Parts: sequence; C-alpha cells; structure tokens
Amino acid sequence: MGIIVDERETEGAPDGGWGWIVLLGGFVITGFSYAFPKAISVYFKELMQDFGCGYSDTAWISSIILAMLYGSGPVCSIMVNKFGCRPVMLVGGLLASGGMICASFTTNIIQLYLTAGVITGLGLALNFQPSLIMLGSYFDKRRPLANGLAAAGSPVFLSVLSPLGQMLLNRYGWRGGFLITGGLLLNCCTCAAVMRPLKRKERKAIACSQELKEMLPLEAGQEKIICENNNDKKKLLDFSVLCNRGLIIYIIAKFIVVLGLFVPTILLVNYAKDQGVPAHDAAFLLSIIGFVDIFARPTCGILAGLNWIRPKTSYFFSLALIFNGLTDVCSATSTDYKGLVIFCVFFGLSYGMVGALQFEVLMGIVGTSSFSSALGLVLLFEAVAVLIGPPSAGYLVDKYKNYELIFYMAGGELITAGIFLALASFCFINQKKHKDLPQKHHSDVVINPKR
Repeated sequence: MGIIVDERETEGAPDGGWGWIVLLGGFVITGFSYAFPKAISVYFKELMQDFGCGYSDTAWISSIILAMLYGSGPVCSIMVNKFGCRPVMLVGGLLASGGMICASFTTNIIQLYLTAGVITGLGLALNFQPSLIMLGSYFDKRRPLANGLAAAGSPVFLSVLSPLGQMLLNRYGWRGGFLITGGLLLNCCTCAAVMRPLKRKERKAIACSQELKEMLPLEAGQEKIICENNNDKKKLLDFSVLCNRGLIIYIIAKFIVVLGLFVPTILLVNYAKDQGVPAHDAAFLLSIIGFVDIFARPTCGILAGLNWIRPKTSYFFSLALIFNGLTDVCSATSTDYKGLVIFCVFFGLSYGMVGALQFEVLMGIVGTSSFSSALGLVLLFEAVAVLIGPPSAGYLVDKYKNYELIFYMAGGELITAGIFLALASFCFINQKKHKDLPQKHHSDVVINPKR
C-alpha cells in the first residue's frame, strides 16, 4: 500500500518579493531602536537643569533604554516563539509610544527612568528582535545586503532625529518634544503590520486503500516520537545554543564591545556644548555620524556578501571593531569644532561597519534556525554591559571634568574586543558553512507504512 504522510514545510527564503517590504519595516524599526537612545541626548542639558542632576544621572536614561533593548531578548524570544512576530511587534509599538507620552508628564528623574527608559525600551525591544528574525526568514543569499540595508536605518534616523529633537526642544521644550516623539513611535505599529509570516506548504495524506479511514494503532516507539515532537513545540527558548563554542566567543566579544560602543555618541552633544559649540551645531555632530553611516552600512553589507569575504566575516568584523576603537583613541584630544567633525566622519564609517556586520556574524555562527534563541541570549548579556558603560563614563566626567578619559576608555574596550575576536576565531573556531535549508515540521500523527 502506497502512502504519502502529512507534512508541512516552510517555504524557502524568497530573497525578494514581499521581503523588500519587510526590509523597509526592519529599516524603520532599526532606526528607532538604535538612533533614539542617542538622539535623546540632545535633551540632557535641559533635563539636568530641571531635575538638578549630573551627567551620569542623565546617561542612565539612554543606558536603560539600551539595556531594555538588549536585556529583554530572552523574553522577546519566548513571546515570538509562542505568538509570532507580528503580534509581539504591535504590542511593542504601543509600549514604545506610550512610554514617551508618559515621560512628557514626569516630575523627577526616577519617573523618567521608568517611562522613557523601561517602558519605551521594552517597546523598542519587542519590535527590534522580531524584525531581525523576519528579515532572516525572508533573505538567504542576499542576507548580508539585507542586513546592511536594514542596519542603515540607524544612521538615517540618527541624522534626522537629532536635529529634529533640538528643533522641538527650542520650540516646545523637552516635554513637548517627548510628546511628539511618542507620536512618531506609533509608526512601529505600521511596520509590525507588514511583517507577514511566510506561507506554509501543505501536503495532505493520500492513501491507496480504504484502511486510512480507520483508526490506525500506534507502536510504542511512535508514541515516543509524538511526545518528543510535542516537547519541541513547547521549547520556547533553546539554551542548547550555548554549547556552540563560536557563540560563547561572540558573546564575550560583544560584551566588551557594548561597554564602550555607545559612550562617545551618548556624551558627544554635551561635550560639544561644554566646549562652547552652539546647541544646533552640537546636535548636527550626530547628524554627521548618521550621514556617513548611511553609506557605510549598505556598502559594508555588499562587501560582506562577496564570495571571498563571507566565509571570513568574523575577521572583517574584528577589523571594524579595531578601526572604531582607534578612532576613539586618536580623537580623544579633539576640542575644536573642526576636530569633532573629523572624529564624527571616521566614527560614522567605523560604527557603520560594526552595525552592518554584527548580526550577520551571529547568523553565520548559529544559522537562521537557532537565531531567535541565540539573539535573545546574546542581547541579555549585552544588557549588563550597556548598563555599565555610559553611566561609568558619565561618572568619570562628573568626577574628573575630563572628557579625554571616556574616549580612551571606549577606544581601549573596542580594540580589546576586536583583537580577542580575531585571535579566538583563528585559534578555537573551526569555520563551518551553515546551509539554511527549509525547516520541515512533521505532523504529530505517524503512519506505519508496513501495516
């Protein structure tokens, strides 16, 4: 008797089609997620005056947003595995917007931590991670390019949000600026709506005998298979990915990276204002970083997709980290506006390289099938680092009144991470090519062809 067993399988990555719309949504989500914690720094001077706090206190706002963006990774992975990407992103968009709207009515810095920090940060997290997962499911061969284009959302939004924030601050004050920004964050819900899951192919069971209409007995071994399948479905966060040696090395490197990566951009505007630079020009420095970053990310994504570079993406990523660190160190003594502009150009280039490669390297290590769980765990470890980095830099400025220290500190951490990743990749990781084949989801019913 010939039998075709029920089988469902996900379509392969289309590398185009509706994927370009998903890419556009990921572009916007990445822009808000990464640019917003930096762009909000244009309000710090006024917040310090209204609430009577110092640099380290205001730096906590950006740090909490980034910490929620990273630390909510495992929770987000569980929610995505249980409910899917689109519902999670819709809830996230509402939280991100609601947090900033509530922040406009706060009366002390603690309330600001809870609203603009925790609630908005959680909302951005519930948008950011699912957008990356959707992007990985829609693109395979063109994935490096897609990651680079989506990552370009960060500099585009940074170049827009920073001067926009300064304009809103001058016209409506920081409360009005926060309220309007909350409205802008509702666009995350629009992006969530376009995250259409890939269709599933279905092949129904066909039998050449009337016996299929009868109840077929199951053998003991088959019951075991059914139980295992049910357990797999209930596994919402796969900790077995931590057995991957490459992932452990990546987590250590990224922890060191995040300690210093965001420090210069978060404190740059305040630094420029303290040097006598007009507020509008100081905010424009972040736009310069964004303009350069716009071209750096997709260009780096194209390079990473070349056949002779893609197998060595981890070394390319290490080079980007070292480049970014050297930019910080070499620019530590820049005090005039011209020197700060030069720093922003080179920082935008190196920062764009880091942004374009970080998730491509992670996908290359674990493959797309384990990417959701791996990303959640990576972001959790990075959350600890981002809570330490910017506030520590702000503390150094408050205590020693010297901005050079934070540039040396951030640059040293990036250089250390780049060297560590390159050496560890060379010495301990056997490069393996991951072929992301369509996943097959077998039905729970097992039919015995020998019957």
